Amino acid sequence: MNQTILIRKETPEDYAWVVELTRRAFESMPFSEGNEDQLVVNFHKSESFISELSLVAELNGQVVGHILFTPLFIENGPRHFESLVLAPVSVLPEWQNQGVGSLLIEAGHQKAKELGFNSIILVGHEHYYPRFGYKTASRWGIKVPFDLPSDDVFMALELTSDALAGCSGMVRFPAAFGLPGEK
Repeated sequence: MNQTILIRKETPEDYAWVVELTRRAFESMPFSEGNEDQLVVNFHKSESFISELSLVAELNGQVVGHILFTPLFIENGPRHFESLVLAPVSVLPEWQNQGVGSLLIEAGHQKAKELGFNSIILVGHEHYYPRFGYKTASRWGIKVPFDLPSDDVFMALELTSDALAGCSGMVRFPAAFGLPGEK
């Protein structure tokens, strides 16, 4: 891509467009459940929303992509480990496969690290996210409370060395996900 993409914090003025952008980004994706835009709405309303972890990609004054990270916990009995969930990363269809998503992910990792987070969890494409260092979460004994089509789509990333050592347990997604029994 020969044009300069600016990655910046989402502003309140971006909000309505970010929701629409997310809808457009996922509307033709075969793996989409069609609720990613509602996730963005739910996360923005959530008490756990961290505005510094809601980033947009801007090109020539137009927002063409968005990424959001939200805190979650990995629970193992009385032990709780804080992490982040990456969901969703959205890029307008006409800008997909041009590096916008990669720029958002890398900037998001950097911001998460700056804010003191040590790891990130996600459910996503098993061939896309490993290029950013994500590995199958089961290698740390981390599980999800629902069925997945494959173990390979549930991944984790250590932002700091050995951040997930000893963190085995069940991921408890934020209530904004709308999953049964989540906090």
